[in-house]
Amino acid sequence: MKHDRSFDPRYGERVELLPGLCRVTARNPGPFTFHGTNSYILGQKHLVVVDPGPADEEHVNTLLSLTDGAQIEAILVTHTHVDHSPAARMLQERSGAKIIGCAPHRAARPLMEGEVNPLDASGDKDYAPDQEYQDGDVFEAAAIKFEAIATPGHTANHMCFVLPGEDVLISGDHVMAWSTSIVAAPDGSMRDYMASIEKLLARSETTYLPGHGGIVSDAPIYVEQLKQHRLSREASILNELGTQPRSIPEIVAKLYADVDPKLHGAAGLSVFAHLEDLTERGRTTADPSLALDATFRLKP
Repeated sequence: MKHDRSFDPRYGERVELLPGLCRVTARNPGPFTFHGTNSYILGQKHLVVVDPGPADEEHVNTLLSLTDGAQIEAILVTHTHVDHSPAARMLQERSGAKIIGCAPHRAARPLMEGEVNPLDASGDKDYAPDQEYQDGDVFEAAAIKFEAIATPGHTANHMCFVLPGEDVLISGDHVMAWSTSIVAAPDGSMRDYMASIEKLLARSETTYLPGHGGIVSDAPIYVEQLKQHRLSREASILNELGTQPRSIPEIVAKLYADVDPKLHGAAGLSVFAHLEDLTERGRTTADPSLALDATFRLKP
């Protein structure tokens, strides 16, 4: 599939996307954040800030300076990775706004004996919302109506938010135009991610506002491509195991040969998420146990 990597972050500016809706990109570029985390400001005299970003004083000051004196009433969070939610507390201290949205950070499943969550440091364990929402909840903040859509996968607590009547879905890190999302067990779950993809395919919104990069246009077509990409990756993993048992590094070396080796660690986490799902479905087995350093084979 082809991603759209054309994006100008315009640091320090508010980029108007719709009347009463603008994007402000944090200056935290990196291999997993692209040009930086997108925060969104919605409203006119009363505002909602979505995903205020990392614990970065510069970005928080920028958000406050771009409100033009309007009151921030709510801080809405899609998920609790450290590039999205820590600034919520900083912004709350400066504005008095409520923190609302996703539930506190958690792993997608209990850790097995001796298992270490490789993305443990990426989780914002201090996030504590004043109000958390469940799938299908419709709520108002700053006189703006939202619908909460639970989309676990990238993280266990990931939420998307729909603006009813606007044909717009705030997609966080679940769907982005610049790249596929990282799905790394046990922080996230490939099975949950694929179910969340199916959930969005059943919806009608065509414009997504992602956590990184530019707008996702023609979203249903793109989401279907994401689904097929993951299914193709699963088929490639099964094909690699069709000849002999393999470790995750061996699979990554074959399937990600054209990817920067610096990203092979992240690729290994994605392969592990696929293998965890395949093992749970009875397609593969792990020796000696389901873990990153296991040897995997097709189940007879």
